[in-house]
Parts: sequence; structure tokens; C-alpha cells
Amino acid sequence: MEPYLEVAASYRDFAAYAGDSPTLRAWALAVAEDEELIAWIGTLPPIKQQPNLVFAAARWHGVPAPGPYDGLRDALLNDDGRVRTTILTRATQTNEVGRLATLLPAIAGFPGPLALVEVGASAGLCLYPDRWGYAWELAGSAAGRTVTLGPEPRLPCRVSGPAPLPTGLPEVAFRGGIDLNPLDVTDHDAMAWLTTLVWPEQEERRRRLRHGIELARADPPAIRAGNLLTGLPDLVEEASAYGTVVVFHSAVIAYLEPEDRVRFDALIRGLVADGACHWVSNEGKQVLPSVTLTGPPIASDHPTFVLGVDGRMVARTHGHGRSLTWTA
Repeated sequence: MEPYLEVAASYRDFAAYAGDSPTLRAWALAVAEDEELIAWIGTLPPIKQQPNLVFAAARWHGVPAPGPYDGLRDALLNDDGRVRTTILTRATQTNEVGRLATLLPAIAGFPGPLALVEVGASAGLCLYPDRWGYAWELAGSAAGRTVTLGPEPRLPCRVSGPAPLPTGLPEVAFRGGIDLNPLDVTDHDAMAWLTTLVWPEQEERRRRLRHGIELARADPPAIRAGNLLTGLPDLVEEASAYGTVVVFHSAVIAYLEPEDRVRFDALIRGLVADGACHWVSNEGKQVLPSVTLTGPPIASDHPTFVLGVDGRMVARTHGHGRSLTWTA
């Protein structure tokens, strides 16, 4: 998803990714054709115009979902200021633990113990790859076979291509992250907002989120408040005392201003070149062109995330971790 497109294009782009939620897909397509609502959204700061944030804020204030588009439209156009305030003060800090099923094959390839550093960590729920189970359903010549690892509940993922699926859970010695606005897993309001960000029809994702919160509350990660462009090097240095540092992020860099994406790309590549860390990225195909262009061409109309290791594309992934197509 690309949050810095103009409003109609941004909502059409979101609809292409939101096939897992008929409600949000229908809402996004309707917004893209609604000149009055486009104008309302256009009064928000550009980074606050993103569909998931606007839709979640409306739902936070009682708009039913699943529900008709008219309910969303009425709530926004007749807003008394409460929805706008929520949009301006909250963020889309989705902690989708399902992505671990696509991240782990990349993360587990490094020698342990691992010191994990998540960029844009939110509440840090994705810092526990060793506490989840996995069920990778194989495609191609191995179709019908499922590779399982770890305890229940297991994160499901369809896998095609020669993905290096791990045979054991990683040893994690450090769990840290950086975020402009870290969320406290013991803060019930913050966790209720995270739950609202889960798309309407996806009860399985809500169950995973609740379990992820329980895991993090039992062993809270070290999330630092700060700007990733200035705070990441110090956190990488701190983590290096614990093991092999792996910096990772998923659906985060898209929310940087375009020029800051370039700055981040240069920063993290410099850290990798200096041997300070490894880098696992998982972003929409347009977000980090320097990574995407190292892999096979991707059709412009094909919605996908791109998984990269140390700056090179290794796979295409589903945005919520449902599928992994290894290309390296």
C-alpha cells in the first residue's frame, strides 16, 4: 500500500490489497468515486489520509463493519470533530504477527543467538518468532504437505518455491525496537486501538493479536521512543552485545516521507556494509525500489509485498503473512 498517492489513487491501491476484507475493499472503491468524501479526506495531512487509519477511526466511533458504505460516509461528512481528532492523534501501528510466518525463513538463516531489532515496532508483538508455531503449506510438487514447527497456535502460510524453511525455532537473546510512538502492551486503550485496526471480517487475526499481546506482556520487549533515522545506530550497537543483530521491519517504511525512505535505505545499507547488522525488509513492492529491482519483475497490477535480505529481494509475500513465494 502506498500512503502518499493522491486520495482517489491511494484508496484504489488499498482496495487492491484489501481483498481479505470485502467491507474495506468496498468502502475504499466507493471512496475513490465519491468527490465529496475525497474532498473531506483531502483536508487531512497527507500521512493521515491513509484508508486503514480513516476506516479504523470511523469504526472506533461506532461505524458498523461489516456494514454499508453509507454508514461510513455519514460518519465522516457529519463528523462533530471526534473522528477527525482520532485520525490526527492515532496511527496505523498494526502489529500483524501473521507476518512472522514469512519473516522467519529469512531471520532464521542467520547464526544465533539473535538480537532482534524491529523498526517501527509498535507494541513489539513481532519480536517473538521463537514463541509461535508455524504451519507452512507447500505448493508445487510437494502440494498437500504441510511443514509444522513449534507449539500451537501455529501461523498458517502457503509456500511456493525453494524457501529455506527452518527446522528449529531461533534462539533470541535480545528483543528491541524503535518507534515514534511505542505502544505499551499493558495499556488497554492502546491494545483496543490495535484490535480496531484488524480488518472487520478477520476474527482469526484478532485471536492472533490477543495471543501476541499475552506473550509480550509476559516478557516485555525493549522498545525505544525515537526516530528510526537517528536512533537506529545506537540501538544496533546496544543489541550487538547479545548476538547476531538482525534489523527487520514489515509495512513500516511506506509511512515515511519519500525522501526519508531514501535516507533509511542509505542508513541501513551502511550498517550492513559495516558488519553491524543484517537487514530483513518486508514492504510493498514500490516502497524500497532498490530491493525490489534486484528480483524478478513484478506486474504493476499485482499486489504484493517484497521480502528482502541484506538489500536483495528473496521472495514475494502476502501483506498479512498468508503466502510466501520464494524467488531467490
